[in-house]
Amino acid sequence: MSLSPLPTIYLASASPRRHELLKQIGVEHEILNVPAPPGEDEPQFEGEFAADYVQRTALEKAQRAEQYLIQQEMLIRPILSADTCVILENEVLGKPQDAMDATRILAKLSGKTHEVHTAVVLLHRGEIAQQVSITRVTMRTLSLKEIARYVESGEAYGKAGAYGIQGLAAVFIEKIEGSYSGVMGLPIFETWSLLSKQLT
Repeated sequence: MSLSPLPTIYLASASPRRHELLKQIGVEHEILNVPAPPGEDEPQFEGEFAADYVQRTALEKAQRAEQYLIQQEMLIRPILSADTCVILENEVLGKPQDAMDATRILAKLSGKTHEVHTAVVLLHRGEIAQQVSITRVTMRTLSLKEIARYVESGEAYGKAGAYGIQGLAAVFIEKIEGSYSGVMGLPIFETWSLLSKQLT
């Protein structure tokens, strides 16, 4: 049950975590699997600040979803999209390509504080509304054995920064300042604020 009546929306994301978080707060939604554009997955433009990158990619996801709805002649509904990136010293640490890349990313994060930015976009009747959650995450120093075991678990793949805070990597996290659900991929407070303000 939702805290206020909201229309059914489209979630323009295949992330099971975002789906579960929307279910948790009672938002009726349909998952919209939009075909990915050709080429590199969400490249960062030369000279683009990491904080700007995550907002742009979240917006582009919503815009691609809108075009897809029109092309497929589907029922028009509000579209929610999100993008999450892990930022260390203005470098975006994306999803690992392979085991070596996952090991490299985790070694970089080990013993340091990084930021997790999650941008949320709501596209409805031509209007765009956006919020960004920024969370500081401190990871304790990891041994090479711990990193290797974690990478072998398979959990690092498909996740920004090569870790999932809601899984095995929870034992790596010393402290967070901000939104736990934002680190998971969909900040509940910002998402609810956006939906309730724009759709009620």
